[in-house]
Amino acid sequence: MKVSRMDHPNSGIKCVVNTCHYYMSGDQCSAEKIEVQPRNAGNAEETDCATFIAENRQ
Repeated sequence: MKVSRMDHPNSGIKCVVNTCHYYMSGDQCSAEKIEVQPRNAGNAEETDCATFIAENRQ
């Protein structure tokens, strides 16, 4: 799920996945919005951030 990347952090989202395209220092997320799946998850371990895009760090 490709969403717009903002030039500032989305204050409502904390993210520690520093390999994501939307990651900003200080554990901030620059995605305009996120999508968490699947619909019928029973606990946190069953959830997944569908917005994640691996950052190309060359």
